[in-house]
Amino acid sequence: GAPRVTDENSPFTILDRESPVLASPNRIGEADFEGWVQERGLYFLAEWDERYTPLLEFNDPDEEPVRGSLLVAPVGQGIYAYAALAFFRQLPAGVPGAHRLFANLVSLTAEDWNAYRASR
Repeated sequence: GAPRVTDENSPFTILDRESPVLASPNRIGEADFEGWVQERGLYFLAEWDERYTPLLEFNDPDEEPVRGSLLVAPVGQGIYAYAALAFFRQLPAGVPGAHRLFANLVSLTAEDWNAYRASR
């Protein structure tokens, strides 16, 4: 099956803190992943096209890290964000960091993403 991370307290790494997904309108940090319930996410991608940029890395204890939980790619005139994080559990549970990250995702524009990628 697809990779997943079932430990809601699993270790993680923010791969690019300056990405607009993780920097605007809310600066996402370690505290935003505290208090998650049941799991970090499921159906993480195991492979992806080179246009996609992975933004987070998670791993269950004694497992290899996986990067397929949150990826963004330019597509035509827009962008595509793939989020396999367990928002369906975190948002109803009122997890503040999940709400902040979700707000960043729905606020993301192709203009911001493309300007960010061009600056790299």
